Amino acid sequence: MSAKYAKVLGYDLIQQIGGGGFSTVFRAVNLEEHRVAACKLVSLNEQTTEKERKTIEKEIRIHSILKHVHVLEFIGAVTVEPKHKDFYVPGIYMLLELAAGGDLFDKIAPDIGVGDEVAHLYFNQLLSGMKFIHERGVCHRDLKPENLLLDVAGNLKISDFGLSAVFKLSNGKTRSLSERCGSLPYVAPELNTDETYFAEPVDIWGIGVILFTMLAGNTPWDEPTRHSPEFRRYKSGEIFEEDPWNRLGQTALSLICSLLTVNPAERMTLSAAMQHPWCIRASQLARQSTTVLADKLTQSLRANGDMDYVMPASQQHDMDVDGDVNMQPAAHNTQFTQTLMLFSQTQNGTRYTPHLTRFYASIEPVLLMPIVKGALEGLGIQCKAGASNGDMLKMRVGGHDKRKMPFKGWVEIENFEYRGVKSSFCVMSRDEGNPLSWRQMWKLLLQSPDVAPHVLKK
Repeated sequence: MSAKYAKVLGYDLIQQIGGGGFSTVFRAVNLEEHRVAACKLVSLNEQTTEKERKTIEKEIRIHSILKHVHVLEFIGAVTVEPKHKDFYVPGIYMLLELAAGGDLFDKIAPDIGVGDEVAHLYFNQLLSGMKFIHERGVCHRDLKPENLLLDVAGNLKISDFGLSAVFKLSNGKTRSLSERCGSLPYVAPELNTDETYFAEPVDIWGIGVILFTMLAGNTPWDEPTRHSPEFRRYKSGEIFEEDPWNRLGQTALSLICSLLTVNPAERMTLSAAMQHPWCIRASQLARQSTTVLADKLTQSLRANGDMDYVMPASQQHDMDVDGDVNMQPAAHNTQFTQTLMLFSQTQNGTRYTPHLTRFYASIEPVLLMPIVKGALEGLGIQCKAGASNGDMLKMRVGGHDKRKMPFKGWVEIENFEYRGVKSSFCVMSRDEGNPLSWRQMWKLLLQSPDVAPHVLKK
């Protein structure tokens, strides 16, 4: 008898939609209540240490008290101990709100960014969520693009509290922190010293990097130290004459520089950011429909042609997302997710696919996979064949981006029939690393001489 995934608070784990080094994320369904959720499964085995368990328990304890419209909702958790491995897959199962809109930064074109209106809407939502988190005495410490998700209506959700810390004590006093954590392109400069640091300015810095990334389509530097030429030019002021800094409006630039003040004691506060002229103006998008928001969000991807690969033209009329062939219940099938094209035509009907890094090809999977592997290896990316799942071929891929940050994910190719011809449907799902870097790799693959002739495009 093979072990199966445990049922969590009435939810069955249906489809893997992501994962990282130590966890896997599934779409989970409660059939009786017609509800969907996400389930983050952190594996447990006999080698799992007490320290590792305590880290996960701390994440659960902190996340469970953060109930806010712009924080991914924590629903509950169940632990299956390794001694039950003959019946269920051991691990800590964390049931979370399903961010059905996927990653915010999966919809942003590298080196282009989103328009001012979209950045303004989501930045204010980020400020609102972080103000609540700080008021509860919690510091996130890992704010970066991959931890900003979207719900079914396109609202921003702050996620992943694995590195968070409580800095405000029950008596109202605050404590400084000492643990070094976070990702180099987003981490505050004071974390590169041996000194203790104050919690709130660290998150403020991360917010500043995110705003820049939304507007420019790239992070400002690889690390905020003297080892980075870009950071040195930022401190000297030379960088403001260069692209993309010189493309930013003066009001947005003043906000970014205030958030990215090197001295944490002089750095802008959340309250001051919320009162900045760039933030307090009325939002042009807040009054619009979710369809308009989705169109605005993917405008840069449509302009550079990326959306032409997501669904070949002849399928756009064939695709019955309202029928929702094999996705019952369809609580995440909304105008927002439909307009984002987060549903794919597969051999078995319509499927929820939160990754816009996907494409269709005119040859069968068994022919396409070695071509994809060769092209990716030609780009310096490591590839390793994964266990095939029925008709699906899988390959693990990984490497480092231009900012020297690691990325990992999967290439999954399955059979697909296109106009009566045996073809392929390929999804490239990232589970670690910057979504913008992942999109750059996807685009380079599609444009490579060996792959390009087989790719179906609108």
